[in-house]
Amino acid sequence: MSGKTFLALMLSFASVAFAGELTPIPMSEKGTSTYFVTAEIGSEQVEFLVDTGAGYTTINQELLRRLQQNGNATHVGEIEGILANGAICILPVYRIRSLVLGNCVLHNIEVAQTPSDARNLLGLSALKKAAPFTFSMEPAELQLSNCSSTIADETKTAEPHRTGLSSLYQ
Repeated sequence: MSGKTFLALMLSFASVAFAGELTPIPMSEKGTSTYFVTAEIGSEQVEFLVDTGAGYTTINQELLRRLQQNGNATHVGEIEGILANGAICILPVYRIRSLVLGNCVLHNIEVAQTPSDARNLLGLSALKKAAPFTFSMEPAELQLSNCSSTIADETKTAEPHRTGLSSLYQ
């Protein structure tokens, strides 16, 4: 098979693989090429920094406390996290029932809890549930696949978290 034929086949396969419906999620740019989305968790509107380099979605301690009060977060384990500044720490991991981004509902998302003053990050533990996804800067939006349109709890897709070594930044 020639290189051109192989490339044509790969491009055809890629277009079929991404032929599903994509749900656009607007992002806002704040400062030095950082992009944010607004999500709904429980009944709260929450701002997340989109971080495709973070292995886990993170929420701060204050948000977690409110989610637990409403029964929207369940402890499932711990991870050893490597933070952006290189510090290593053990972080508790929780499963939240649903995270709503625009018209896209993602179920049973694992999040790592960070200190109260930390920024919430939308990382790969949520984004991989919406894969394949695209990140566009013009226009500034995420385009997500595999979205549910209902907030009904889908516990059948939940898998138990195993305590062990992992990383926020993989």
